[in-house]
Amino acid sequence: MIAMSYNKYPKEMKEAIMVRMLEGDETVTDIQRDTGVGINTLYRWRDQAKHQKGLSATTKYKNADKWSSQDKFMVVLETANLTEIEFSEYCREKGVYPEQVKEWKEACINANDNAREKGTQAGKELRAERKEKEKLEKELARKEKALAEAAALLVLRKKADAIWGTDEWLNPRQEAETKKETKVS
Repeated sequence: MIAMSYNKYPKEMKEAIMVRMLEGDETVTDIQRDTGVGINTLYRWRDQAKHQKGLSATTKYKNADKWSSQDKFMVVLETANLTEIEFSEYCREKGVYPEQVKEWKEACINANDNAREKGTQAGKELRAERKEKEKLEKELARKEKALAEAAALLVLRKKADAIWGTDEWLNPRQEAETKKETKVS
């Protein structure tokens, strides 16, 4: 069995890195490049710290605008039944502005309306495409019939030529026109 060795980092170093991750604008990858601490270790530290502060693992403590939709939705749910004082205290604790939470709440409320409008628009486009498809299919069927008719007439003409010879099957008027054309030539 292979024994794995784990690096022990000084507590001061870990705390300094945590401050950079939670309160700064640096990414975990940037911090990893600067410090040499393994990226998985950094993610674990970040997740543990956020869990202790009551945030989800994906939220960034200071930059609430960069939070995921799920985290914003959780904040909206958590603040739904709070009084104004509790709401303000909650916002200070989480590092968000009350206006941000109100915007997120509006976005949650309007989310289904946008989806419904997109669905209605997509339905209209689908109906128009189906109508166009039917029109093209009808036109194709009409042209196929005309082509089949022309092919049948050519086959009949060849059979008539084979039986009676060329130009014998013409009616008298067509024969007269054919004779005039031959005399002119």
